[in-house]
Amino acid sequence: MLAVGAYASNALLTGNFGTVVPGEVYRSAQLGNGLMTRVVQRYGIKTIINLRGANPGEHWYDKELADAKALGVAHIDFSMSAKHELTQARAQQLIELMAKAPKPLLIHCNSGSDRTGLASALYVASIAKQGEDAAEGQLSLRFGHVSLPFVPEYAMDQTWESLEPWLGFGDS
Repeated sequence: MLAVGAYASNALLTGNFGTVVPGEVYRSAQLGNGLMTRVVQRYGIKTIINLRGANPGEHWYDKELADAKALGVAHIDFSMSAKHELTQARAQQLIELMAKAPKPLLIHCNSGSDRTGLASALYVASIAKQGEDAAEGQLSLRFGHVSLPFVPEYAMDQTWESLEPWLGFGDS
């Protein structure tokens, strides 16, 4: 219980921010304006990839678009659900999007745990070529991802497992 409390406190204070590949890719939860501005300026972010998808009319979304524009940062929406597996075709689209987008990237979803973890793992595996262990480290409790078969977000683990052979990794 103490670990959960520590994670929650850290996530609130830092926006669950983490480095995926230094100078190339960073990850986070949904960041408020002040924290997003600091992250963009400190890390030189050129592109924000929002894994929550386009949500025009939602306050958080409209604010993020306005903030990105004010900061001169590209904003890309890619809709995916933490509760549903990502197909290989959609994974390929996400990988191509991440490969082509101006770097450094900031990838985020709502909490920065599940969808962001899978996207970060795909980047590490397919673009940065850092290997299976490094990629799997992106889907970890460190970022708040709970890898248990009875939680809906386990779909991210199932996606990773189903994509491993396609990514060139043996069955795990």
